[in-house]
Amino acid sequence: MEQKSLNHSDEELCLGAAQGDSTVEAELVCRYGWLVRACARPLFLAGGDSEDLIQEGMLGLLTAIRTFSPARDAAFRTYAEICIRSRLLTAVRAAQGGKHSPLNHSVSYEPPLFDGTNAYLFSSAESPEDVVIGREELKERLEALKGRLSKFEAQILPPYLSGLSCGEIAQRVGRSQKSVENAIQRIRRKTAL
Repeated sequence: MEQKSLNHSDEELCLGAAQGDSTVEAELVCRYGWLVRACARPLFLAGGDSEDLIQEGMLGLLTAIRTFSPARDAAFRTYAEICIRSRLLTAVRAAQGGKHSPLNHSVSYEPPLFDGTNAYLFSSAESPEDVVIGREELKERLEALKGRLSKFEAQILPPYLSGLSCGEIAQRVGRSQKSVENAIQRIRRKTAL
């Protein structure tokens, strides 16, 4: 495949990129990196930083490079700016709408990989310090949660987290299974807030 000269116009380079020439695609990314930064500068991404916005803008630029058509009677720069701004605004609106908030800010109160002995299993990639810190953070979260629970809910939370069924908890606390199930549902609603 003949490599396009880097002295060609943006529109000609887009044609080369459409033919699979990654060199011209990289050249266009270098040429328009300033436009991505200029479009991202005045925006704020909740839960992110400026680098996240620049990354979103670069994805918009790549979309422009790969979908540009000279038949549209528009300069590449104009088309690229529209694609970049559109991608950035979509990212900002998604962050402002809280669309990903449950995923970004949720905390599980159930220990993963619980083996019934109050010992957490951990992979070799985790250091012992990380495990200890993780346990302390979980303990702090549980203490904060207990301040929001009723006396009955606080009573059934530890056996529930230790893996006991609702029936076993009901027998242990001397209440009906239905009241335990209802209390667990209230706890779940309180942890989702």
